[in-house]
Amino acid sequence: MPPTQRPPHHSITPATGHTAIVTGPSKPRTPKVQEALDARDALAGALSQAGVQLPAMDVRTPWAGDGEGGSHYALVHLGVCSAPVALQLAAVIAKGAGS
Repeated sequence: MPPTQRPPHHSITPATGHTAIVTGPSKPRTPKVQEALDARDALAGALSQAGVQLPAMDVRTPWAGDGEGGSHYALVHLGVCSAPVALQLAAVIAKGAGS
């Protein structure tokens, strides 16, 4: 992307039709979007402390036409990961659950 262009605030994910939230300083966030961003960051931090990284985590609104201004809620999308990362995640969850 040329340096003079700004990235879009939303991008459509074809597989789900959800709108990914791309944060920017000029776009206000709804409380639900902020809640989802905070949850994503908290989860990423906890996973990082456990040695697990989900590289495709993001926040999405449930429908492509919602946008940040009209979203009634937002979703934390965990994304996809490799089999070794999935096994790491399973081990961390099992350890935390006392298994």
